[in-house]
Amino acid sequence: MLDLALPDGDGRDVCRELRRRSDVPIVMLTARGTEMDKIVGLELGADDYVVKPFSAAEVISRIRAVLRRSNHREDTPREPIRVGELELDPGSRIARLGDRELDLSRKEFDLLAELMGKAGQVVTREDLMSSVWDTNWFGSTKTLDVHIGWLRRKLGDEAADPEYIETVRGVGFRFVAPEVEEP
Repeated sequence: MLDLALPDGDGRDVCRELRRRSDVPIVMLTARGTEMDKIVGLELGADDYVVKPFSAAEVISRIRAVLRRSNHREDTPREPIRVGELELDPGSRIARLGDRELDLSRKEFDLLAELMGKAGQVVTREDLMSSVWDTNWFGSTKTLDVHIGWLRRKLGDEAADPEYIETVRGVGFRFVAPEVEEP
């Protein structure tokens, strides 16, 4: 649990630093309850955002829900996935393009892992939102488009002529399957 109003700093900075170093579940507690505050907190990497005043029972239920989701993530394959020059290692949460390590946010990494794990298949917007954000996401699905855009930029991918992530209009996205070389 992380309160945003810390005596010696801002909880958002702590959240950002935690996310860079760890995949530990984070539940933000705060009196700041505007929609934008919630969006910023969740985009920085919080798994849930609870606005004061709240009941102890609600916080306990939210913590249990976050822990269930984080335990589910640990069941995902830990072997590195490689497509062309792009390699993603879910165990260490490192992505490399050639010899360059990519600086990906938590959501970008999770999106890339979900898409690469299903290379060649269409992954619906709903499935991506459910697996990367969670089934109770209350914000706009445009956040998915924004994160895909950031991910494409970091991969050097162009939406008009994608090397890695294709848009399947009205459905979702497909990670381009690796080409099989003819002998």
